Amino acid sequence: MIDKLFRNSRLLVLVTVLVSTIAAILLYAANVYIVFKIIIDFVLQVPATPDEGKILAVKLLKVLDMLLIAVTFQIIAVGLFRLFIKPDTCKESTLLAVLEIRDFHDLKITLIQVAIVILVVMFLEQAVEVGASLETLYYGLAISVIIASAVFAFKGMEHAGHSSTRRED
Repeated sequence: MIDKLFRNSRLLVLVTVLVSTIAAILLYAANVYIVFKIIIDFVLQVPATPDEGKILAVKLLKVLDMLLIAVTFQIIAVGLFRLFIKPDTCKESTLLAVLEIRDFHDLKITLIQVAIVILVVMFLEQAVEVGASLETLYYGLAISVIIASAVFAFKGMEHAGHSSTRRED
């Protein structure tokens, strides 16, 4: 009885899959609308100064940031669905194959890597928007500490994944 309850409880992951999918779709739709507005603004008033060009660059970097977050939600949705809801079709998923996600461990590593890219884009936004300032230095140091911690955690998870793979051989 308890075994049946645990087997069926994996369907609770479906809630996370649905929420992540809806979030990804909403973010993609918002990004399309935002890019459309940026194009209209660009056509109506082409940047004529470096400062106006920086403003355009920051807007586009923010769009890229939102797109990366949307991709993160999509990866979470597809990864959890294939790993917990339909594990037998995991090998057929082209998204998971491209990302080399074979298990939950691989999903975590991929999410850490995407988070690092998002942090780098956020720093780039700050550097373009604010420029070389003490605030940018502190922001960069804070992000570098987070990235260093993530890389350290990633390396630890990577070694754990390799050692468990070796034991299976």
